[in-house]
Amino acid sequence: MTPMEGRLRTRAVRLGPRSLAALCLVSAVGVAGFGWPLFADPSSQVAAHAQDAPWLFAGLLVLLVAVVMATISESGLGPKAVAMLGVLAATGAALRPIGAGTAGIEPMFFLMVLSGRVLGPGFGFVLGSVTMFSSALLTGGVGPWLPFQMLAMGWFTMGAGLLPGPDRLRGRGELALLAAYGFCAAFAYGTVMNLAGWPFMGALASNVAFDPHADVSANLARFLAYCLATSLGWDLGRAVVTVVLTLALGATLLKALRRATRRAAFETPVTFEPR
Repeated sequence: MTPMEGRLRTRAVRLGPRSLAALCLVSAVGVAGFGWPLFADPSSQVAAHAQDAPWLFAGLLVLLVAVVMATISESGLGPKAVAMLGVLAATGAALRPIGAGTAGIEPMFFLMVLSGRVLGPGFGFVLGSVTMFSSALLTGGVGPWLPFQMLAMGWFTMGAGLLPGPDRLRGRGELALLAAYGFCAAFAYGTVMNLAGWPFMGALASNVAFDPHADVSANLARFLAYCLATSLGWDLGRAVVTVVLTLALGATLLKALRRATRRAAFETPVTFEPR
């Protein structure tokens, strides 16, 4: 079939060995940063963990650069692809303040889902992290929580790039898959971010507060009660908004993202499919 008889299909950027190694390393650092208070010795000063955020942030930036460099070198993408990442990050950062403080109305999440699907997991992780960093600068939300937000959003966007059928699934089936992922991942994002701050909120009621002397199962039960009591409504609002925007605008935005990616990735092979 000739190009005039078909239409181009853009593939998500694949993970090579170096990209995969860099992502595994940064994810391992993130898991340790989020979860170590649950396994810390009761005599340790868990509250001092909040002072480690600048070091985590500095290490995260270095690892993000490593992910970008590894992905570019293994995929053949050029400066235009990196520029497109910057445009998407700026757009996501501009969308975040819309509805801020109003029942989880956060439209940036649907953009991250669609972008991660098109760009793939490596660039998706970087896009999510850089978007959150840019948003913090825009809204003045820079603080000890920022590196944890960057990691969580990076995982959120990367997950969309890991969904099955990036080369074959299109149309309503793809939108349904992305909407389902966005719904579940919105709750996962909120849960992970709760874990980042919950161990250090000593003023909470005793039945939901972190207890350094309790075992992991007991603390997880307390954490579940904390999530249900404090963030369930917000996470539900985020999930619903993500689903609605994905179904309403997803088809158009996916086409635009794939067209832009195709023009930026000159060395990326393309395939054709029947109309």
